[in-house]
Amino acid sequence: MPLPRVPSKGSVTRRGFAVLRVAIHEEPWVFALSVLASMLYGAMTVADGWALGWATDHVIRPALERGDTTVGAIASLVSLFLGIAVLRAIGVVGRRIGAGVMQFRLQATYRRRVTRQYLKLPLEWHHRHPTGQLLSNANADVESTWYPIAPLPMAVGVIAMLAFAIAAMFAADFWLALVGCLVFPLVFVANVIFQRVLQPLATRAQELRADVSEVAHESFDGALVVKTLGREAAETERFTGPTNALRDANIAVNKARGAFDPVIEGLPRVGVLAVLLVGVGRVRSGAADAGDVVQVAFLFMLIGFPIRALGWVLGELPRSVVGWDRVQRVLTAEGGMEYGDRKLTSVQAARLDVRDVRFGYLPERDVLAGVDFSVEPGRTVAVVGPTGAGKSTLTTLLTRLVDPEEGSVRIDGIDLRELARDELAGSVALVPQTAFLFDDTIRGNITLGGDYADDDIWDALRIAQGDGFIRSLPDGLDSLVGERGTTLSGGQRQRIALARALVRRPRLLILDDATSAVDPQVEARILAGLRNAVQGGRADTTVLVIAYRKATISLADEVLFLDDGRITEHGTHLELQEKSAAYRELVDAYEKDAARREEEAELAAEANDLDTEGASA
Repeated sequence: MPLPRVPSKGSVTRRGFAVLRVAIHEEPWVFALSVLASMLYGAMTVADGWALGWATDHVIRPALERGDTTVGAIASLVSLFLGIAVLRAIGVVGRRIGAGVMQFRLQATYRRRVTRQYLKLPLEWHHRHPTGQLLSNANADVESTWYPIAPLPMAVGVIAMLAFAIAAMFAADFWLALVGCLVFPLVFVANVIFQRVLQPLATRAQELRADVSEVAHESFDGALVVKTLGREAAETERFTGPTNALRDANIAVNKARGAFDPVIEGLPRVGVLAVLLVGVGRVRSGAADAGDVVQVAFLFMLIGFPIRALGWVLGELPRSVVGWDRVQRVLTAEGGMEYGDRKLTSVQAARLDVRDVRFGYLPERDVLAGVDFSVEPGRTVAVVGPTGAGKSTLTTLLTRLVDPEEGSVRIDGIDLRELARDELAGSVALVPQTAFLFDDTIRGNITLGGDYADDDIWDALRIAQGDGFIRSLPDGLDSLVGERGTTLSGGQRQRIALARALVRRPRLLILDDATSAVDPQVEARILAGLRNAVQGGRADTTVLVIAYRKATISLADEVLFLDDGRITEHGTHLELQEKSAAYRELVDAYEKDAARREEEAELAAEANDLDTEGASA
């Protein structure tokens, strides 16, 4: 059954009630039970008014007139009020638990939907949306959408209380009830004014919450840059602007609520005063009993509560509508990848074909243009090219983080767009240059929850040259690495990321300069281990490596030279050295730069040793 439609335009009240209909549709049984509990509470609250009137006429007045009363009358009165109190308490507990369960279930449901949509949307969509905004959509905006759920069952239930109270008032005395009910048009006018004032204020506050989240996330994510370049004061100042704006916006929202709540609470008191003034005259004229006046006045005091409950729901509608709109912008975003139903059935090394691929992040600006090559099963191919040539973009196409605008990428002759969801991940593994580790153990970061034997984990670590330093840790594989792997060096993180890929025995392994942070000696051992593993048929793996160093390129059976988004040359490393001046200059430049940095490091170490010797002397 489809969800009720929420109109994109119209009054806040109309759209807000449409959002509430969605909530009721999502959780009908929890809502029904909590409303029944709320109705029980409302009925028992009204029963208090009836009991008070009955006690006035049948117990209190006779006792005052005769000067005594009976034990039976007092016992009846106590039993009556006690029974009403117990039933009302059951209604309160049921109402509050039901409202809480409904609200938190809806929040959990929509957080999962937003997160699933994030995973479904292509990488290029994420590039256009700041991380702070995405966090706000999944957290603050979802919470805001369902804020009215907490008072909703109570408000719906106390409508019954309001109906019971009005019926009881008219049954007690028609004219007194009519006088008191004149306050209802005033309540309606107050709500209309409040909605119009609060909507722009709530919209602004919700937008600023996303801005604050965005700035905070960016600052924390760039903590290393901020600290090393002494930008703490500047970042604090940058954060101050949106936080102060959010503070002012929230104060404005609460000022509006502060003005609205006393009006809603005070209007029923006006009805009580009107009832008492008219009621005194009617009692004196004999048109009404004192008990009727007490009952009607008490019931008007009670009416203030359901009116306030409705006011709480109405007061949250603007924020709810804003949150709903922001969440729906994610849930209705287009660009999700389409999947087929084909499977990769082979367990041998994959064949890779890239055919006339064109791709660009911006219109009319191609990053890759007409890229065309093949990699035979079990072969190792290096892709070499200058900065900005499109090498990393190529890896995102091979792993289907994005789809080509033209052309196709095929594995075993199957277009990646024809594969079933998650099918590619079982055959292809990417090791990026920047290794991301979770705040988990080393074992958890390698297996990612998969069921792998320790022997397989250590085998992968041995090839990645990570087994040595991990065995030296007190907890070994169970050592915690901290957020983003902060307790490890860059080279150690890269080795764990490489082991993470190798343990899965991928049929196609893609290395995007995955050994850039390790020293040349360790890199040589990694490449030798990887070559032996591939040649030995350990994983029946085809390897494509984005390479800079000659040691890495030497791993390859063939080299593709990518320049300005095109494959301009291909062949072995020696062949390209002979026939391509651009390739030769690029590779030699990388080697010279690496040698220079190594020499500078050695000089710095020697200088440090001399300083240490001088200090000792």
